Amino acid sequence: MEQLVAFSEAYPLLWCGVLSVLGLVIGSFLNVVIHRLPVMLEMQWRDETALNVDGDVQVAQARYDLWWPRSHCPHCHQPIALRDNVPVLGWLVLRGRGRCCNQPIAWRYPLVEAATGILFVAAGSLWPPGVSLLGALTLLAFLIALAAIDAETLLLPDALTQPLLWLGLFINLSDAFVPLESAVIGAMAGYLALWVVYWLFKTLTGKDALGAGDFKLLAALGAWLGWQALPQLVLLAALGGLVMTCLWRWRRGGDFDQPLAFGPWLAISGGILLFVPGFSF
Repeated sequence: MEQLVAFSEAYPLLWCGVLSVLGLVIGSFLNVVIHRLPVMLEMQWRDETALNVDGDVQVAQARYDLWWPRSHCPHCHQPIALRDNVPVLGWLVLRGRGRCCNQPIAWRYPLVEAATGILFVAAGSLWPPGVSLLGALTLLAFLIALAAIDAETLLLPDALTQPLLWLGLFINLSDAFVPLESAVIGAMAGYLALWVVYWLFKTLTGKDALGAGDFKLLAALGAWLGWQALPQLVLLAALGGLVMTCLWRWRRGGDFDQPLAFGPWLAISGGILLFVPGFSF
């Protein structure tokens, strides 16, 4: 580790280059998670429903997970050539369209890859190589995936929120971001805070304002950032979500009764407070 610290100090530009390439590669994998994890969950729920209805019925399905089948076009399902799968660059060379069928490739793919690369470099400029930097990179990767999945599907999968919570407690065993005591209290308070808001709103209006995934994401952020960050985190997320949602629906003429994705705003707020712990407004 000392050698890596010395390398980052002696060659800062090269170190930033390493982090940017790592971020691009991780971002490419995050796109796989963002696309496939909701599909995997839907397949699992469908199988469980069939089992409950039909008893011991078992339906053989082709393997589908984060590793198989290999990357393919979402439109025509042709495998993507390695030269076209280079993060960001492949999308630019193809001008945002698939080589096989000329159908548009969503902007989300290069944006996730570029954002991950930029945030990894930003984290590397703030923390030297070590536990804190590793933790920051891990948290940022999880938050990017969760924000994108929730924005597209209104889901915050337990497969991501629960490991994120335990990783936050683990990383803070060494007081990487906050003392362990603050992390434990943050996890409990984060969950209970939104749980109370949910039930108060449901009791008064009869409507669901939040999902259980929001409770778990805030609990995970409390485990990483400590209970002291929770008031700022919730207020920042609520204000950001309210302003942007009002602007979006005003411009698009949307229905204000439609459900909102609160997870992306929690993720963005968590990222801001990771970089600027004392952020206030």
